[in-house]
Amino acid sequence: MELKWKTCLRAGATVVLLFLVVHYWSTFTGVANVALGAAKPLFWGCAIAYVVNIPMNFLERCVKPKCKKEVAKKLCRPICMILAFLCIFLIAVLIIQMIVPELIGCLQILLEELPGVLDDIVIWMENNLQISMLLSGENSLFQGSETDWQETFTKVINILMNGLGGVMGAATSIISSVFSTVVTLTVGLVFAIYLLLGKEKLGSQFRRLLVRYLPKKVTEKFYYVINVLNQSFHSFIVGQCTEAVILGLLCMGGMMLLQLPYAAMIGCLVGFTALIPIAGAYIGAVVGAFMIFTVSPVKAVIFVLYLVALQQLEGNLIYPRVVGSSIGLPGVWVLAAVTVGGGVLGIGGMLLGVPLAATAYQLVKNEMNAS
Repeated sequence: MELKWKTCLRAGATVVLLFLVVHYWSTFTGVANVALGAAKPLFWGCAIAYVVNIPMNFLERCVKPKCKKEVAKKLCRPICMILAFLCIFLIAVLIIQMIVPELIGCLQILLEELPGVLDDIVIWMENNLQISMLLSGENSLFQGSETDWQETFTKVINILMNGLGGVMGAATSIISSVFSTVVTLTVGLVFAIYLLLGKEKLGSQFRRLLVRYLPKKVTEKFYYVINVLNQSFHSFIVGQCTEAVILGLLCMGGMMLLQLPYAAMIGCLVGFTALIPIAGAYIGAVVGAFMIFTVSPVKAVIFVLYLVALQQLEGNLIYPRVVGSSIGLPGVWVLAAVTVGGGVLGIGGMLLGVPLAATAYQLVKNEMNAS
């Protein structure tokens, strides 16, 4: 086989590039981390645009056929985009207003009852463990010790100064983190708006770029993978939201039948946390049980038992039918994707693991069926 000079040049460039990456790995990772940090607002913008695009497409399908005039057609997309953002914002505000005030009320009740509980614990320990003997007589921990007040005062001043410095450093770090987060989300939101307004034009430009610089087979394969990935993420988001609404309504209805407190609020909380696959409902259950415990420990136990039964129903019947069937991923692989994704990236990994696993599963399945 005759080697062409272009093939040799590409092979040589690849070897040199690999050598440079391995030899300067620390520098390479540092540059990559800086680049990823700088591009974080753009990643957030893409994520926001993808989520908002789902209700925006639905609104456009409903409104666009009714727009006959040219002005109405031009205003259709901005109006649908604003409505999509407004719907998501109102849902978030509604959830926060239902959850946060009740949670603060439960914490206040707990703080009011805590001193009495601590007094009861101290009295019980004094009566049963004889702690007072440690503070008097031969067993006194402070017996025979002389206090050097100057040394003690110096230590207290040092502790206060160090603590003040730590508090100032922590406050500065928190303010800097909050400011950075606000800037990142603001830039991401602006970038998402640009993406949503010109998505067809950007898609056409990107496709022309790929066709110009990549072989036709590579371009077709790339778009095939992107289409499967898009279908998996779209089905996962829609299915997960549907499943969360069903679980929240079932939780609220069952709590009302059992006459448990905070039924509407805890149902909303369980539904919201159920957006996290598999483990989300249990997170809501912990918070809900804590809130009910401030009213009645017995009712808290009843709530936990009911939610465990509901979670079994949801995991074996609702989730596989609503989410599993929509993304075409068997239940065992959903659990594996949530476990691995959560171990790698935490809650974000749980959310991304299922659609990514569904994409890989669908690609392999299609390849197996084609061969």
